[in-house]
Amino acid sequence: MEIWQTLQQWVILDIPASRWFLAFILLAITIAVQRYLIKGFHHITHAITAHTETPLDDLLLTAAEKPASWLILMLGLMVSMHMLNPPSETFPLVDIADKAARLAVIALGSWFTWRLIDGFSAYFSARAAHTHTALDDQLVPFMSKTLKIFLVFTLILVLAQNMGYSISGLIASLGIGGLAIAMAAKDTIANIFGSIMILVDRPFTIGDWIKTKEFEGVVEEVGFRSTRIRTFAKTLVNVPNSQLANMVIDNIDAMPKRRVKMRIGITYDTTPEQMQQAITSIENVLKNHVGVDQTFSLVKFDAFEDSSLSIFLYYFTKSTHWDEYLQVRQEINLEIMQALEKLKLEFAFPSRSLYLHDMDKHPTTKKKSKTQ
Repeated sequence: MEIWQTLQQWVILDIPASRWFLAFILLAITIAVQRYLIKGFHHITHAITAHTETPLDDLLLTAAEKPASWLILMLGLMVSMHMLNPPSETFPLVDIADKAARLAVIALGSWFTWRLIDGFSAYFSARAAHTHTALDDQLVPFMSKTLKIFLVFTLILVLAQNMGYSISGLIASLGIGGLAIAMAAKDTIANIFGSIMILVDRPFTIGDWIKTKEFEGVVEEVGFRSTRIRTFAKTLVNVPNSQLANMVIDNIDAMPKRRVKMRIGITYDTTPEQMQQAITSIENVLKNHVGVDQTFSLVKFDAFEDSSLSIFLYYFTKSTHWDEYLQVRQEINLEIMQALEKLKLEFAFPSRSLYLHDMDKHPTTKKKSKTQ
């Protein structure tokens, strides 16, 4: 008790030594709590989140760990400052500490948000690496940088306001400047939103064969401003994403199987029995070929054409690749030719018959034709 009374009587900078002693003890406890409490909190929370399926809670805790540690230290300092409570007329320590703490809380909140953005960026970048398109690989860093720039501007404005500066004029000037920039860069902004729509809807991926009313080719690159299409004539078409997002796109490579639709014409001297044998032979060709999808096919004698008896063929190839599709068609066509050759049937071709009438043997007809 005598020591405590001595400390109360001993004054340093107009503050009793007892307050200095209590503030020092509190600060030491704060440092110990900061070190061991955060470590224990880390082990407990990670043990809990290890049993969850989503990694988002791990990202949240990892982002909050260091800012929370500094927040505990700042709170200890604040309480220590209030415990000292020096006379405001000689040393306004409490007012300075309160303002500094308010700014520190804002800075720590911004630091936590910055770390959270980094965590989400790493998470979505890892997911984007497993997709077929490269657009999302570029979009994730772009969105991360945009959010960080917005965070920095917001932090500057909030700090300036808390330090007593008027930010209304700055906000107004930023609004006017932002409007001017938006008007000047409206096409660029439209293309960026178009690229986002392409990423979300996924009408195609890099390497897909697509077709529109204006062009047809293979997608080589999808950027933020435009998409590059390599046509089959080997020219390169750059299409703004804002226009491409509004086009009707036929994705040829998205077909699960590829259709073949054709007609075979045989001559009119074919008998009904031969026609039935021809249809059966073509059906067997389709059933026995490994490249033909067996889900659905048609072989029908469907029309009497001007110069032929028409057999309608309708089937699908298993492969959608153009070269493999053409290879299957070629093999089917050759087998059909061999099957019809065995049946001694001939393919018809456009022809015209000319009938000559002998006028000398039929004078009446000759005279009649003249009067007509």
